Amino acid sequence: MKRRRAGMEKGSEIRSAIEELSMAVKVKPGDDHDAALIPTKPFLLACNLVLQVLDKIGPTMAVLRQDIHQNIQRLEKLYESDPSVYSNLVEMLKKEVSEGNARKFTSCSRALVWLTRSIDFTVALLERLVKDPGQSMEQVIEESYNLTLKPWHGWISSAAYKVNHPPNHNPMMYYRMKDLWKVGAPEVALKLVPESKTFICLLMAEDEDYDTLKEEMQCLISLLMPLQDEIHSTLRTFHLAKLKAT
Repeated sequence: MKRRRAGMEKGSEIRSAIEELSMAVKVKPGDDHDAALIPTKPFLLACNLVLQVLDKIGPTMAVLRQDIHQNIQRLEKLYESDPSVYSNLVEMLKKEVSEGNARKFTSCSRALVWLTRSIDFTVALLERLVKDPGQSMEQVIEESYNLTLKPWHGWISSAAYKVNHPPNHNPMMYYRMKDLWKVGAPEVALKLVPESKTFICLLMAEDEDYDTLKEEMQCLISLLMPLQDEIHSTLRTFHLAKLKAT
């Protein structure tokens, strides 16, 4: 599979993320949360990669993309208020937990929880593409969603939201999909995803073949997993790991 698209940049988002994450400060696990170090900037880099991947999937992910973007902005704002302190994500959690604000809807702690799950979703998606590039994107997205995001979206039945055809391309489509994602019923939105071959080509750098992309996806996954594992462990320490959508 080769991508032949005039005017595209030679580099790929995945390759750029690998280069930057490889140079980033590694996480420092601690026996307690006071000793832990989870670097903020590499995490935000990973979150921005998620946005780029979602852009390639298309309007199906508009709601998820908007939520991720808002959560990134929330963390960036606190980080920029005092980079020397909040270069460590753990300090954000400690601050809000001590103030009693960690579980509030607009907290950075809640933003971190959902951003972490969004990276989990992207990792699951890439893992499935590595394992079987011929699998339909609808199935890849649905399986990844069910594994990483659906358990936290509540238990409202999705049956009432299923229809037999995709919605028309009109301004109301976004709000319809927003309702579907919020209650954990992405079936309608999934009708609009690209074919897996098309999506894989969009991930490729210019003149890159699938074997090279596959190696890069595997490398990226290996870089993200230790970061994700430490964040999940830290969230459990602060009793935030099981927060659900409100």
